[in-house]
Formats: sequence, C-alpha cells, structure tokens
Amino acid sequence: MPESTTLTHLDRLEAESIHILREVAAEFSKPVMLYSVGKDSSVLLHLLLKAFHPARPPIPLLHVDTGWKFAEMIAFRDRRARETGVELHTHINPEGLADRVGPPTHGATVHTDVMKTQALRQALDAGGFDAAIGGARRDEEKSRAKERIFSFRNNNHRWDPKNQRPELWNIYNTRIHKGESVRVFPISNWTELDVWLYILRESIPVPSLYLAAPRPVVERDGALIMVDDDRLPLRLDETPVMKMVRFRTLGCYPLTGAIESNADTLEKVIAEMLVTTTSERQGRVIDHDPAASMEKKKLEGYF
Repeated sequence: MPESTTLTHLDRLEAESIHILREVAAEFSKPVMLYSVGKDSSVLLHLLLKAFHPARPPIPLLHVDTGWKFAEMIAFRDRRARETGVELHTHINPEGLADRVGPPTHGATVHTDVMKTQALRQALDAGGFDAAIGGARRDEEKSRAKERIFSFRNNNHRWDPKNQRPELWNIYNTRIHKGESVRVFPISNWTELDVWLYILRESIPVPSLYLAAPRPVVERDGALIMVDDDRLPLRLDETPVMKMVRFRTLGCYPLTGAIESNADTLEKVIAEMLVTTTSERQGRVIDHDPAASMEKKKLEGYF
C-alpha cells in the first residue's frame, strides 16, 4: 500500500503547514510569526517547533499588544515563550497608548485601526520583517477565503484582492521587491474543527478561556462581555452576573463575546462544535461594524 494512503486528514494538513513554514524560512530574509495567543496561534507555534525540531526555530514571534487583551492571554503568552524558548517580540502603538485609545472611549473601529492595524504596520517596519506568518483560515470569514497562502502586500502593507498572484498546487511565488512583504497563512486550509482535533491529538496548551467556567459577564448589544478588569465602564442597566461561558475566539475583551456553554474539556468543545451552526466569529464585535468590514481593514493592512 502506498505510504500516502496511510496518512490521516490531520497528518496531511500538518505536513502541508510544515512545508510552508520551511519554505518561508528558506526564501525570506527576515520572517516573523504573528502570535495572537489564540487557538490558531497555539497550533502555529506547535507546528513551528515541529518544523525545525530539535533546533530552535529560526523565526521569532511577534505579538501586537492592544492593551485590552484578557489578562490570562498575556500571562499565557509570556509562559509559552519561556517554555518553548522561541524569541518573542511585543509591540504596542505608542501614539495610541499616549492617547489612551481603547474600545470604551474610541469604539471598535478606531481602536482596531490604531491599536491593531497601525500597530502591526509599525512593528513590521521597525523589525524589517519581509514575511509575516499568521493563523488566519479560509473558513473563518469570506475575505479571508480570498487570500492566497502567500499573500502579497505592497510597501504600504496594502492588500489588493483583485491583483493576487496565481497559486497552483503547492507552488508558491515568494519573490518581492525591497519594501514589499507577504502575509503567509500555513493553516489556511484548516477548519475550526481541524484545529480543535489537532489540539486534542497533540496535547497543545491553549488559554483556559476556551473552556467553559463560571465567569462575570454583562449582556451588551446582544453579546456576553466578560468583565475582565475594572476598566470596563458599566452602563446604568448593567450588573455583572456569573454565567457558565467560554470563548470560541479571543481578542480584546470588551469586543469579544462569550457563549453560554458547559464544554469544560477539549472533548466537550469538539462535541459542541459538531452540532453548532454559527460562525466562530459571531462574538467578535469588530466583525459587526458595517463601516469597517474585514476586507476593508485588510486592504489597509489589518492582519
């Protein structure tokens, strides 16, 4: 029996992703892996370690800190960097920090533009990075489905979805001019279910926020917002209540809705996923702002 027929679906996805990571290391002068501390980033970091084992990965991590991530995410980020030994760069937009830009004061659109998009562009320019590896997947959102695995950006970090390079089978175009860059998506062909099945199979650590637990939340504009610290201004009709909730995606806590759930183990999360009919990004407030669609943000340089 040919060896290829013995590979499982996850084996094939893993092999493709590792091939892409090695291609990046071979073809670019200064690549970096964007580390947002979520489940997809956790899988990417695991794949990075596998791709270059037993050597230390030649690609560092970059976390764009908005100042509004869940406290557990920051602690988890630092712990995983220590455990794995992978070099970690962090960046926060100094102008945004000085102006105290945040979701409660400036809203989702301004906060995302200043503290994510502009901050990412600053960090990539400062580091001189010519390839930024990210954990976006095609099944997440329609504009991400348009992205190539090696997605070209001009010298202003702008993406032109109507002028993408052909990408046939596993033949990638890695040629760029000085000042240009690419975003690389090694798990583009994975689904949310693939990610969880791989996390379970490989025992990959993820923040406990993905597992259901009693947490203080308020119901705001149709979303359950966790009161992660005392910076979240409560409206007159809001009183935090404890609910059994978990998160399907993680971002800035005032902009990330939880779901009510009893899935407190990885096995239960997967079982819950098998019967769900909603997108994992349903709880991301930034995705519901019509003035700032994902594609528009990506055109401007958002991850």
